[in-house]
Amino acid sequence: MSVKAVVFDIGNVLIEWNPHRYYDAKIGADRRRALFDAVDLEAMNLSIDAGAPFRETIYAMADAHPEWRDDIRDWHDNWIEMASPSIPHSVSLLRALRARDVPVFALTNFGVDSFAYAATQYPFFNEFDRAYVSGRMELIKPDPAIYAALEADCGVAPDALLFTDDRPENIEAAAARGWRTHLFDGPAGFAARLVAEGLLDDAAAAP
Repeated sequence: MSVKAVVFDIGNVLIEWNPHRYYDAKIGADRRRALFDAVDLEAMNLSIDAGAPFRETIYAMADAHPEWRDDIRDWHDNWIEMASPSIPHSVSLLRALRARDVPVFALTNFGVDSFAYAATQYPFFNEFDRAYVSGRMELIKPDPAIYAALEADCGVAPDALLFTDDRPENIEAAAARGWRTHLFDGPAGFAARLVAEGLLDDAAAAP
């Protein structure tokens, strides 16, 4: 069966997501390491991806760690600086697929409010044919249930979905359901895969 829809992860596929880089620039690598050792910011962010409120969750964590309050609040107040810049070649691939009437979906671990805010900063967030956002679904990759929910909603057979994500565990979960997969390590490799699948020609896949 040929590919009927392409499914994009967002973080580190269409936009860069690098809180460490933000904090290294703001407070230095040593203090950033101390912050991440003292406060489980990754778990906090995962709860937001699972549907917890964006500002309230971060500010509650900040209040629980007053010695780090301002730095933790940055996760909300300066969030867009952590979720930037966009990856232009990936965005052009998304748009090239849509120009050829290939349905393009997002499947992303993302908070409800942070996704809505990002959509005001990155127009292509509004260009997916369907956007499956973990915070809305209250399911997180690599839980098999999030992949099953996408399948049920879009009606495309698993082996007709081509999914790209930068995290191996997310790719493995999709592959276990019969999806075609591409572990994202840069847009050039994914462009080549889209050409190999017959979805784009070389010119359309070029940066």
